Amino acid sequence: MKARNLGESDGSLLEQAMGFCEEYKKFLCNKTEREVVDYALPILKERGYKEFTLGKKYRPGEKIYMNNRDKALIMVTVGKRPVSDGLRIGVSHTDSPRLDFKPNPLFEDTDMAYFKTHYYGGIKKYQWAAIPLSLRGVISLKNGKTVRVKIGEDDGDPVFCVTDLLPHLAMNQMKKPAPDIIEGEQLNILVGCWPFGDDKVSGKVKLNIMNILFEKYGITEKDFLTAELCAVPAFKPADMGFDRSMIGSYGQDDSACVFTSFMAELESKDPEFTTVTVFADKEETGSDGNTGMRSFFFRDFLEDFVSAYGLQVRHVLKKSMCLSCDVNAAIDPAFGDVFERNNCSFLNRGPVVSKYTGSRGKYSTNDASAETMCFLRDILDDAGIPWQVGELGKVDIGGGGTIASEISLHNLDTVDMGVPVLSMHSPFEVTSKTDVYLLYKAILAFYKSKLEKN
Repeated sequence: MKARNLGESDGSLLEQAMGFCEEYKKFLCNKTEREVVDYALPILKERGYKEFTLGKKYRPGEKIYMNNRDKALIMVTVGKRPVSDGLRIGVSHTDSPRLDFKPNPLFEDTDMAYFKTHYYGGIKKYQWAAIPLSLRGVISLKNGKTVRVKIGEDDGDPVFCVTDLLPHLAMNQMKKPAPDIIEGEQLNILVGCWPFGDDKVSGKVKLNIMNILFEKYGITEKDFLTAELCAVPAFKPADMGFDRSMIGSYGQDDSACVFTSFMAELESKDPEFTTVTVFADKEETGSDGNTGMRSFFFRDFLEDFVSAYGLQVRHVLKKSMCLSCDVNAAIDPAFGDVFERNNCSFLNRGPVVSKYTGSRGKYSTNDASAETMCFLRDILDDAGIPWQVGELGKVDIGGGGTIASEISLHNLDTVDMGVPVLSMHSPFEVTSKTDVYLLYKAILAFYKSKLEKN
């Protein structure tokens, strides 16, 4: 299917999208998985969602949620049709590439204090030098208290950075391959240079930083061992372009899909089939861990949920359908040689459906069946949602994966759908407002559809 620029077919779409994306830009300020859960929970409770109760048989229209360690979330709206008829499932991931702190991060060198990091997810390391960073995360104290950290976003906050080498001295650096221009152990975050006022101690700058942290958060250096701290770009979400048709921000992979699926879930007030919306963690590092999609938390919850109806989850999932909501790469004419133009996605042409992802001969892909693709096509076309298809670049160039392969192993029909993104995995990604808005409309149509899956 050959899509075209949406502005050519409906000039009013951008105005509609702008209104929707004002709230999306606010949401983009939640830059970690914990912040996303913190954002969602109060809204869910306000909208009538109740915490899941094991063994309870829920009636049509009731809304429930399950919070997994404040880092993953499952939301459900019970449909009019019996649960045995299958579920409409949408899964997206709340994590994005970043710089995680090492367990012993703080050190001093040449009278400057730094935090050592271990980068998280697929990044171009050189992109993370000489940009403003904010610090986020939690620290679990020995007294049982959890301290939340967020520094570098609000007006008046200090910011931080990884330093880079000046061009005058970078002759050897610039001869290196791009992955080695900045090495992992050079991704140290500069956090201070003023000494503590005591001549009797060594490491005065480091001590001064710890003194500031103790006064503000009540933490000691040992508390770094029981912390989850990271650095993310301090850029605020912003309109892009003279026409304000785009959004530039960190973390749109996969916040674009998290926000749109969340809005669609909230608006699924009386669905035909039961909707299940999942926010998962750890996608950028392989979906491992007890909050990633390789964990049993998704399957365990569904088993508990359907058992109240006297059902087994494998029978329900076989009749269900899942959208793996994740972004794809928009063609960039500056690097057009890596894209195959008949099978790539374009900015401002609607949500992109990816039959398969993977690399090296579809390795690590889900590859949706013809019937699954047809089912989604019928839903989108019936709802009048413009959409396009896309691969992640030319066959032999690279590729990538999503959590679709982790979901479909439950014998669950799954297909990828998201928005095209420019500069994916960079500190400042770009999306089209109309693509984001229409992804919301597409997920909502999927949740509200009465179409039966064959």
